[in-house]
Amino acid sequence: MYHLIEETVAFIKHCIVNFTPEFGIILGTGLGKLVDEIEITHQLMYANIPNFPISTVEFHSGKLIFGKLNGRRVVAMQGRLHYYEGYSMQQITFPVRVMRALGIQKLFVSNASGSLNPNILKGNLAIIDDHINLLPDNPLRGANDNRFGPRFPDMSQPYDINMIREGMEIAQKHKITMHSAVYVSAQGPNLETRAEYRFMHLIGGDIVGMSTVPEVIVANHMSLPVFALSVVTDEGFHEDLRPVSLEEIIEVASTAEPKMTLVLKELVALQQ
Repeated sequence: MYHLIEETVAFIKHCIVNFTPEFGIILGTGLGKLVDEIEITHQLMYANIPNFPISTVEFHSGKLIFGKLNGRRVVAMQGRLHYYEGYSMQQITFPVRVMRALGIQKLFVSNASGSLNPNILKGNLAIIDDHINLLPDNPLRGANDNRFGPRFPDMSQPYDINMIREGMEIAQKHKITMHSAVYVSAQGPNLETRAEYRFMHLIGGDIVGMSTVPEVIVANHMSLPVFALSVVTDEGFHEDLRPVSLEEIIEVASTAEPKMTLVLKELVALQQ
């Protein structure tokens, strides 16, 4: 994979001259409008970048965006990749390795999730402080390349404790309801059954989604600090569980989006 990353980075640097991003951002469901806050200098479609996978989810744009957010240089993925789309774990996490090779020092991730915890309600935000991986594969499976990281990377603190604290303080300052949560990553694309929701809460999960963990594993492999923020779009803890539509999920995510954007903008500005 190393030579593919070199090829991709060389292409991007040829297109984007004299720009070294400080931070990478993965704009998942609920944070797409953050692009409007970025002073964009360059944009590249995934389809035009060598070796880059293409997002197939209809509400994910598929652009790599370069610019400044609150005065800080960022590269943002407008449209993430999911295992349920048919990609391998290595393909899903390829953009994270590329962003690291471009120079990012920290990674910010957003997603949408369903609540497993009755204390966390639809429309709330949650900072992820740990996760449970129920995905059927691992992006580090196979031969290890020591140029990326060690064979057996430590995962005792997959999310950066300082950024978690800062994110909580920003939310308190603006009176935004913010939870600290354990995120369960499932394969998807179907939502969970009542029994699956109960099981995930029983094993320690607070929220569940279909992304994020592969990217976090690879970021930790490369010693890249991570901050992850989730918008809770539906509730799976009800015994009389009702069907939920994609349209409802997007609507809730859109309503919470300004709060997510505010927290992330201020958090980026605080980083050293």
